[in-house]
Amino acid sequence: MINIGFIGAGNMGYAIMKGICAGAQNGQQPLADVRLFAFDPDSEKLSRLSELGVTLCESEREIFEKSKYVFLAVKPQQLEEVMDKVTDCADNETVIVSICAGITAEYLKSKTFPDAKVVLVMPNTPLLLGKGATALAKAEPCSDEEFSLVCSIFASCGKIAVVSQDKMKEIIAINGSSPAFIYLYAQAFIDYADSVGIDAQAAKELFAQSLIGAAAMMTDSGYSMDELIRMVSSKGGTTIAGLDKLRENGLEKAVTDCCKACTERAYQLSK
Repeated sequence: MINIGFIGAGNMGYAIMKGICAGAQNGQQPLADVRLFAFDPDSEKLSRLSELGVTLCESEREIFEKSKYVFLAVKPQQLEEVMDKVTDCADNETVIVSICAGITAEYLKSKTFPDAKVVLVMPNTPLLLGKGATALAKAEPCSDEEFSLVCSIFASCGKIAVVSQDKMKEIIAINGSSPAFIYLYAQAFIDYADSVGIDAQAAKELFAQSLIGAAAMMTDSGYSMDELIRMVSSKGGTTIAGLDKLRENGLEKAVTDCCKACTERAYQLSK
């Protein structure tokens, strides 16, 4: 039996627990033989865990006492307060799994002990629908087997990629924050549709399906980005006219500046 505990039961923590339970119900290995524990000071967040069969705990310390894998599913600004309560709780068997943006393995080791096992994770909110995109990095002395289990947990909720520890702040803009950037981009298209008399719901459904289809073309077609753009663009046509305006108004620079600002904030949170 593998004991997995969560400190924090907000949207992300809940999504991960739901993914674990779905994997266990489907007989996936190594997720089929697990016991889940959770603590959150907000009782409303805990109330929805009963349907998942999660055992509720009274404190952060109890989570560490009962769990081999401890998921820190709180906001980065809340983490120091949490870690100050559990500084003597981790042992050589504990695997600390942090989904806190900008937080380093060195920080978590400084709050527990130098040889603490740490896995850094950057998930995103589509985990709620089993469509997540999660980046993971292992810190020594976490074993390959332990890291593989954590990877399996997030793979049960979507796609995963392993990156180096020193890129976990930079990756946030790519998958962790990017859904918000995409929603803002999408809203502009939907607002345009509404402004020219097209039903907003119809526009939303069409644009969302266009995102899904375009994403599948990116991952499955084998074409490069430039080739995909050319496939949609006819010389002198409507797509070219739109692309010219996006470039004229600095779309690429705006995206670069957005990613840089996201990364800079991650470094600030890590201090």
